[in-house]
Amino acid sequence: MDSNYTVLARKYRSQDFESLIGQDVLVKTLTTAINTGRIAHAYIFTGIRGTGKTSTARILAKALNCLSSDHATSKPCGVCENCRAIAAGQHIDVMEIDAASHTGVDNMREILDAALYRPTNARYKVYIIDEVHMLSTSAFNALLKTLEEPPAHVIFILATTEIRKVPVTILSRCQRFDLARVPVETLKKHFAWVAEQENIELSDGANELLARAADGSVRDGLSLLDQAIAQTGGHVDEGAVLDMLKRTDRGTVVNFMKTVLSGDVNAALTRLDEIYNNGADLTMLLNDMMEWTHWATRMYPSLRLQDVTSSPYTADQRETIKKINETISLNTLSRIWQVMIAAVPELQASNNQKQCFDMLIVRLMHIADMPPISELLKQNTENTPIKPVEKPATLEKPKFMEINTSDELANALQNARELLLYSYYTTNLEITEFTNGVIKYFDRKNDKDFSQKLTLWLKDKTGKNWSLEIIHEDPHQQTLSEHTKSEIEADPMVASAMDLFQDAEIVNISK
Repeated sequence: MDSNYTVLARKYRSQDFESLIGQDVLVKTLTTAINTGRIAHAYIFTGIRGTGKTSTARILAKALNCLSSDHATSKPCGVCENCRAIAAGQHIDVMEIDAASHTGVDNMREILDAALYRPTNARYKVYIIDEVHMLSTSAFNALLKTLEEPPAHVIFILATTEIRKVPVTILSRCQRFDLARVPVETLKKHFAWVAEQENIELSDGANELLARAADGSVRDGLSLLDQAIAQTGGHVDEGAVLDMLKRTDRGTVVNFMKTVLSGDVNAALTRLDEIYNNGADLTMLLNDMMEWTHWATRMYPSLRLQDVTSSPYTADQRETIKKINETISLNTLSRIWQVMIAAVPELQASNNQKQCFDMLIVRLMHIADMPPISELLKQNTENTPIKPVEKPATLEKPKFMEINTSDELANALQNARELLLYSYYTTNLEITEFTNGVIKYFDRKNDKDFSQKLTLWLKDKTGKNWSLEIIHEDPHQQTLSEHTKSEIEADPMVASAMDLFQDAEIVNISK
């Protein structure tokens, strides 16, 4: 094996803004900023894996430090000492830090301490922190102040695939750029160009499959192309890619969905067995079936969506889908979509995916046979006599209690199990007046919250507003508890019982 072989994803990594594919808005903004001298002190790039976050960071570092100009340039030469060192990840003033392995606050302190010193060979010290969301909370906090006001010679470039995990205090100090998924057509052109550079035969069908399997990621697509080349020896066709991806071709998926929607359970399960025995990945098959349902819905005549040429199907396959649409309703497509969406986590959690998929097919066919909801409602209306609209029952007015004396209030609190209010009311309040919803009292502990709590409780239980007035001079009256105790002590039987025991006293009274 050639020990110097470089995988395609690294070999064809973008080295300047012009070769950065699928990120036109980002390129235009950064080149304009560099050309006008409006260079920010901190940037953050976010997007899915393989869209060019780290590549953009390196290109920006080269643009800031290229020796072909006496100032920052949007077109770095790529051949000067600084450009070559940055591209190789070996420049002393451009530090790439993997936040996943440098998560602690001590790691961040080392970086911030080094940032104070001026660059050795470059105009700017550039810190590229990849997967920045992996930093600990303390590391983020340590970064905050320097990130907001770094030295004039320091530029921070952060990259992450999980922007939601980055604190908003960090985001507010950076210029944010969201790198978009690269469109399928752009990926196809790029893969075709790479294949030409490598002298590889890449068929259009295979290129289409690779571009769609990449899901907007340039790196993922190039890795798949690399794998396909290794598998075929340089002649990459559609069959080889399908076999590599364990994916069923779209023609097979179209015919399979035709069988499923025909209502023949035996034929559908037999066809599924054939597809499964040929090595198809059932997760990929479900994705393909969902893709078919989406495009069949887009092609449905009542929606009148004319532009379906961007669909991944050939003209013959599109014609077959149109014929299938003539036999089913839009409602059916919507229902089977919901069933397939629900089946995704089921398939992932199942220990036997084939059994799970068999049951999914039966469920889909049952759903497809169901009449539209409008028809079910119509049948239900025709078969069920219309019932007269019943008048709502008259709501009974809530029953309120009558409280006319301080003793009645104490009993009401105790019966309602408002023990805290009851205890405070009977042991700390000296009642001087209790008439017509007015209570005047002296509070021995002066609890300001008690008055509000008791007022609300009285309003809820009696249905009327009460006025609680606090007297600030002690009238030297008994509380309810003291009054009750005095009455009990005055009882002849209790008095004679107390006389039998020396130093006896009443400590608690229970009703």
